[in-house]
Amino acid sequence: MPFYHRLGNYPAKRHTQFRKSDGSLYAEELVSTEGFNSIYALIYHCHPPTMVKHIGKEWSVEPRVALQKNMQHRSYLTFKTEPEEDYIKSRKVLLMNQDIRIGVAAPTKGTEDYFFKNTDADEVLFVHEGSGHLRTIYGRIDFEYGDYLVIPRGTIYQIHFNDQNNRLLVVESPSPVYPPKRYQNSVGQLLEHSPYCERDIKLPHSLETHDEHGDFVVMIKKQDMIWPYTYATHPFDAVGWDGYLYPFGFSIHNYEPITGRVHMPPPIHQTFEGKGFVICSFVPRLYDYHPNSIPAPYNHSNVDSDEILYYVDGDFMSRKHVERGMITLHPKGIPHGPHPGTVEKSIGAKETKELAVMIDPFHPLMITEHAMGLEDPGYWNTWMP
Repeated sequence: MPFYHRLGNYPAKRHTQFRKSDGSLYAEELVSTEGFNSIYALIYHCHPPTMVKHIGKEWSVEPRVALQKNMQHRSYLTFKTEPEEDYIKSRKVLLMNQDIRIGVAAPTKGTEDYFFKNTDADEVLFVHEGSGHLRTIYGRIDFEYGDYLVIPRGTIYQIHFNDQNNRLLVVESPSPVYPPKRYQNSVGQLLEHSPYCERDIKLPHSLETHDEHGDFVVMIKKQDMIWPYTYATHPFDAVGWDGYLYPFGFSIHNYEPITGRVHMPPPIHQTFEGKGFVICSFVPRLYDYHPNSIPAPYNHSNVDSDEILYYVDGDFMSRKHVERGMITLHPKGIPHGPHPGTVEKSIGAKETKELAVMIDPFHPLMITEHAMGLEDPGYWNTWMP
């Protein structure tokens, strides 16, 4: 998150001596993005973060692509994904291109037995069902239904759930994920017309310093492989840190919708962006208030991007039938729009209670084998009267 935050203790000036009570030095670590040209954090460890005792046998988590090219509207019922105990194995990629991977997970257990680090991508976890807390070297973030958790690549974390019923939408991005640039001023502060502000952000808190030796297994994801590394010291051994790079949370319920007299285009719902995609939040809001307005969205030709909609809760006036956890894919190259009858039905309606996450990738998506197993095969034909 591009604003300054700090926890714990650190020296008055960076890259200078910072000693423990016994006279030995704390180990300074710079975590930087885009080389040294973007945001970073400085972390002060009890022990060097380089003490590896063992490297286990790697294993593949590479998604299997079923369709590399697609020109058909599709729908996937993601709640058919069976729950699994292991957090890593529960994560299923459904749609992917060079800029983004979109998947779901239904873990019944967190990562109490190991730590996890994704070196390939920033992660955005949307919590559809479940609650718990995320632990990192930066501190703790508590989460619940409707929260986005944005975890920068290279962050070692543990995720803990309060019970076994958990459903996540998982987005992986090889580029950094930020709030939309058009909602920030020249120094990164969110502007007055932004649909959310810094006060809405869930920051890391309650820094834990684990000055411990032992065997600490970190499952590291790189190039679609999981590499089990055993470290000699606890990954969360920081006495302090500061900077602009850290995980954060944001509740979709804190997104303040932008409305108008006539139907507003989807960019007003934008919440995050990365290279080659945007993430948007559809939340309960008042409908358009022009006396002759049509609340239902107009037909739209997907010229520039595929469109993904993940249905969270509520009613959607433009669709005949939706389910919680349903994903629709409307590919670039053909138009999509409201289902027959829904336009007339929407006239006169005052508000919507819909809740959804929309993702627009600007390069075509490939479809995985797991997605094909969740597909509603008749969706493409549902616009016929």
